[in-house]
Amino acid sequence: MNIIKRNGKEVTYDSEKIIGAVKKANNEVREKDRLLNSQINVIEEKVRIRLNDLDHEAGVEEIQDYVIEAIQQEGAFKVATAYTVYRYHRELVRKSNTTDDKILTLVEYDNEEVKEENSNKNPMVVSVQRDYMAGEVSRDLTTRLLLPPDVVEAHKAGIIHFHDSDYFVQHMYNCCLVNLDDMLQNGTVISDTMIEKPKSFSTACNIATQCIAQIASSQYGGQSITLSHLAPFVDVSRQKFRKEVREEMLENGIIVDEDRINAIAERRTQIEIKHGVQTMQYQVTTLMTTNGQAPFITVFMCLDEVAEGQLRDDLAMVIEEMLKQRIEGVKNEKGVFITPAFPKLIYVLDEDNVREGSKYWYLTQLAAECTAKRMVPDYISAKKMREYKSGDIYPCMGCRSFLTVDRFTEAGVGNVSCSKDYRPDQHKYYGRFNQGVVTINLVDVACSSNRDIDRFWRLLDDRLELCHRALRCRHERLLGTTSDAAPILWQHGAIARLQKGEKIDKLLYNGYSTISLGYAGLYEMCKYMTGKSHTDPEARPFALEVMQRLNDKCAEWKSNENIDYSVYGTPLESTTYKFAKCLQKRFGKIKDVTDHNYITNSYHVNVREKIDAFKKLAFEADFQKLSPGGAVSYVEVPNMTSNLDAVLSVMQFIYDHIMYAELNTKSDYCQVCGYDGEIQIATDPHGKLVWRCPSCGNEDQNKMNVARRTCGYIGTNFWNQGRTQEIQERVLHMSTAVLEDSEAGQRPV
Repeated sequence: MNIIKRNGKEVTYDSEKIIGAVKKANNEVREKDRLLNSQINVIEEKVRIRLNDLDHEAGVEEIQDYVIEAIQQEGAFKVATAYTVYRYHRELVRKSNTTDDKILTLVEYDNEEVKEENSNKNPMVVSVQRDYMAGEVSRDLTTRLLLPPDVVEAHKAGIIHFHDSDYFVQHMYNCCLVNLDDMLQNGTVISDTMIEKPKSFSTACNIATQCIAQIASSQYGGQSITLSHLAPFVDVSRQKFRKEVREEMLENGIIVDEDRINAIAERRTQIEIKHGVQTMQYQVTTLMTTNGQAPFITVFMCLDEVAEGQLRDDLAMVIEEMLKQRIEGVKNEKGVFITPAFPKLIYVLDEDNVREGSKYWYLTQLAAECTAKRMVPDYISAKKMREYKSGDIYPCMGCRSFLTVDRFTEAGVGNVSCSKDYRPDQHKYYGRFNQGVVTINLVDVACSSNRDIDRFWRLLDDRLELCHRALRCRHERLLGTTSDAAPILWQHGAIARLQKGEKIDKLLYNGYSTISLGYAGLYEMCKYMTGKSHTDPEARPFALEVMQRLNDKCAEWKSNENIDYSVYGTPLESTTYKFAKCLQKRFGKIKDVTDHNYITNSYHVNVREKIDAFKKLAFEADFQKLSPGGAVSYVEVPNMTSNLDAVLSVMQFIYDHIMYAELNTKSDYCQVCGYDGEIQIATDPHGKLVWRCPSCGNEDQNKMNVARRTCGYIGTNFWNQGRTQEIQERVLHMSTAVLEDSEAGQRPV
């Protein structure tokens, strides 16, 4: 049996430490109030039994609570008091320096929590360790000096989650839509070097990746670019090649007509597109930012972002090459093609590509093949997005965070970012960003109410106001930031073109940027309050009412403060485990509520609930509409590479029913035996979940490549025990029978 020390290190449970601590407290009281040695042994035994009954490794604080409870059960209340006083004094000593032990365990690779905190960071790498070390200092300063005590305590207790406190000390925002068009067309500056408008497509791709790396090092969340900003440079290359071919023919005395010249130039253009896309894919995969990881980058593929004609056809060629290269994958250290985590791809479904016979149907077929093999692209329905977003179509920032609909254009705010590509007749999305996220744990609200519905609503309002004050801390941390803090963002076009020394404050109001109220555990909340899943018709209205309350609060704050608060379906990663452990500590194990080591992300149908793909997407559509600040739905599917018709059926269903969704397949490889099927999750003799190759039994994570969707992004560096259990318990939403129906030419319903 293992426990987690305060510094995050996982160690074997030592009964002598419990006995020794109780004896010290025992010696502090009068002899007549002391415990017998036999009673002290009973106390240790009770604690050990309690810990054995847990399905997670307990922390020191949790164990100490059990010790005090066991002492009180023996009637030794003065000993319990002495133990509590000793515990308090030790806490004061620890607070005098709260980071040393954690930093040392990071460097020595002994911190179990950090090992599995981020599924795209390898904590063995010194650059990652450096980022984590800085993060520990930031967390310490944040909790001791920068946040109100009640926000800190609520975060520690898992009542709310104050995201990214490891970056809060610095004046950084969360995520953004990069205005790559302005940077490429009008020039930018990278590391004090002027970068002028590129004169070829491949150069544009190279500059784009350099911009991506710089931007990733200046923020802590994901960024998105669109291929439509690169597409104009295809014709720049085409015209360059036409000129070169004419000159080559003339120099060699060869007489050819324009059609022949154009054909040769077109072939060279296609080769250039291939090289440019390859540059982007390999540079994004191999670049490492100051955060110690590849840039969290999303690439948007939307044909209707450009005018019909040559430009749209050029964009289609770029999209086609991007999909083809992702299907191939990238080579791992063994030279085997595997699924990369980045860039994430989003493909927009619209009338010109979603049905057989439409002009760009071939791209949609290619996207289906790519999804079946590599889990991307994800899909945005242009039809549903126009319905939800006042007719506009634009990507999410990073994996799911959506900007609010542009309201400053009609309000006459004008070119607040001073961008060089500003159009007063067009809504603006590229160059906008998100200030940060705070998440409410809806399961804790429910359990704290003890099923009293009036108390539930009062608690919900109180907790939402707590989140509001925490979000204000995020907003106020950015107020007063000058453009010099991140020149690539604020001065050189990624977000704005402000003057040196100019404050960014005007970009925090009028809807230019957003700030997100996250939520998690809607399923468990309903299960506790109603005894039913929110998929049950009797419980669904309650779930929708809660979602509406979140939106009403955001609207109220927005109206009062002119800040665009928005409801956000939080992509919990390590926090799902933290929330679950906090709930178990506070409320014990409640069936289907707190008895697992994870809680359900946002509004999603619980991973254990059996429901088919189409019903799941249709059901979640109403909840996604009530998460305007960002959300993504998914369906879990088996290997689909031999049944693309079924993938296309799901994609067409997405187009008609839900704005943003993805298909979760499996993409693994065992470096020991060469197995390329699904690496499975098993339980080791100590009760810990491990990844195991079903072919050779390999359990060495360093000798396998596993890719799973965990929170919008694909994770490739493994996960904590809570998230691993959630992955293990996911049911398939598309059965073999559905696949067979699809093979027979029938649409699955």
